[in-house]
Amino acid sequence: MTSDKVVRRALQLLLAQDMAGFAGLWAEEGVLEFPFAAPGFPTRVQGRAAVVEYLSGYPDILQIKDIPRPVIHQSVDPDVVIVEFEAIGTVIATGAPYRMTYIAVITVRNGEIQSYRDYWSPAAAAEVMGGAQELLNAFPGSTHE
Repeated sequence: MTSDKVVRRALQLLLAQDMAGFAGLWAEEGVLEFPFAAPGFPTRVQGRAAVVEYLSGYPDILQIKDIPRPVIHQSVDPDVVIVEFEAIGTVIATGAPYRMTYIAVITVRNGEIQSYRDYWSPAAAAEVMGGAQELLNAFPGSTHE
C-alpha cells in the first residue's frame, strides 16, 4: 500500500474511532512522535504495542465526527507524506465542541507507518479540553507534575 493510501486509511480509522485499527497501521517498531508536546506529555511513543496502549482511551476523550478536506502532500521521498487535516467533534467529558487542526509528517514503508510526527498544538488542545490539567488527565503516559 502506498504512503498516501496508508494515510487515507489512517484518517478513515480515526474517524471511525477504531484506535486498534489505527495503531495497527504502525510497523512493529514504528514511532509516534510529538515534537511540540506539552510539558508532562511524552515526546515519543516507540513500537506498535506502545502506540496501541497510548491511543486506547482516545474514544473516551474525543468523539471525532468529521475530518473535512484532508490534504496529503507527497514529498520528494516516496515514503514520506505530509498531511494537513482538521478534526471536528465533541469533548466527551464536557460536551464542548472540538475543532483542531493537525499537521503530520508520516513515513510509510512496506505498507506500515514507520514514523508519524504529529505537530499538534498543546496550547490549542488545552483550551479545547478545558485547561492544561484536563488535557494531562485525558491522555495516558502524561505526567502530572
